[in-house]
Amino acid sequence: MNQATPIKDLKIKIFADGADIDGILSLNKNPLIKGFTTNPTLMRASGITDYESFAKEVLRNIKDKSISFEVFADDKVNIIKQAKKISSWQENVSVKIPIMNTKGVYSYDIIKDLSENQISLNITAIMTLKQIENLLPILESNNKTIISVFAGRIADTGVDPEITMKEAKKLISNLPNIQLLWASPREILNIYQAERTGCDIITVPHPILSKLSNINKNLEFFSKETVKMFYNDAKKSGFTIRI
Repeated sequence: MNQATPIKDLKIKIFADGADIDGILSLNKNPLIKGFTTNPTLMRASGITDYESFAKEVLRNIKDKSISFEVFADDKVNIIKQAKKISSWQENVSVKIPIMNTKGVYSYDIIKDLSENQISLNITAIMTLKQIENLLPILESNNKTIISVFAGRIADTGVDPEITMKEAKKLISNLPNIQLLWASPREILNIYQAERTGCDIITVPHPILSKLSNINKNLEFFSKETVKMFYNDAKKSGFTIRI
């Protein structure tokens, strides 16, 4: 049986994606986790109502790993204001800027402004190589930037994201301050796919990170464990069939 390479032996950096404060603090103790990301959707799902208080609580505990917080304004003036404020919270913060706003207007001029002001950026919701090609000329070469390509959502359309990610890596291969991030993974396998394509980072939701212990698990045992789960759930449900 083929064996997966242990996570600790991979080159790719794993960031934890979530907004559960207890989960974040617990994962911060895990040496496999090299950084963190979050977004307004995850924060809402976790019941967070005060964005800034949540962010600052996280930052009080995480000072030496990259962490990305996202703007939620939809117009240029307020996106820039929010980005500058978020960036000021701590040196390890990257500001997530969506590639476009809700009207479909691209954020290139906003990104150019922020990049020129040496604000560490995480450009998010990218889906195409053309978007990356348009981004690269406006990024300051000495400014740290993460390019987050939503590989999982590309896969949701029936397209193999590995092809896109390999080409994306080629586009930034001579730009040492730009890192390619595989976003929206669906399973542990995506970590290995991201490694194969040369991605620098993969951001993984907390529930998927809980499955890291399954790596190289004995499949015969896993099969039996699965059967037991079905059996026990049927018993607990009180199901009967007249025979």
